[in-house]
Amino acid sequence: MKIVITIPAYNEEKTIGRVIKDIKNVMQQTNYNYQIIVVNDGSKDKTKSIAKESGAIVYSNPINLGLSETFKIEIQKCLDLKADIIVHTDADGQYLAKDIPRLIKEIENGNDLVLGNRFEGGIEHLPIIKKLGNKAFSKVISKIVQKKIGDCQTGFRAFTKEVAQNIKIISNFTYTQEQIIHAVKKGYKIKEIPTY
Repeated sequence: MKIVITIPAYNEEKTIGRVIKDIKNVMQQTNYNYQIIVVNDGSKDKTKSIAKESGAIVYSNPINLGLSETFKIEIQKCLDLKADIIVHTDADGQYLAKDIPRLIKEIENGNDLVLGNRFEGGIEHLPIIKKLGNKAFSKVISKIVQKKIGDCQTGFRAFTKEVAQNIKIISNFTYTQEQIIHAVKKGYKIKEIPTY
């Protein structure tokens, strides 16, 4: 089984090296066959060179395309690398590398899409307006899919290659919510876990 951990990055030279190092330190303590890829979204700083030096495979967008377009590119690159499980995380260190094996384990337990819920765990350092907005939007998404989703905007998630192959993201802004909605409609099993 192959794991590809994917990180979108735009001008993240201050954090990308540490994020990759933390992921490698955690994953080397497991038996997983894994690769780390960074999709550099047109950064104007040293993100690309630091990511390469840190041992990630780096793909670069010629210009800044935004998170949603970069997510689509990430998925295709992961499928090209024959990923069985894709883990999506952030370049700013918001999510903890030590939680990655927990996401993977839930996929191994039979789930198709696993979300890291920032509000049930310890990662809650969002501005109050964003936090309230996310919680309100999560309630709306929960109503749409008729399933309780506590953090619909989390970028910290793992999913199977089948989810990657069968859910085509078309939105330019809300890929996090769109993936959840389509996953529910297609009958995929979704689970949230608290992030620590």
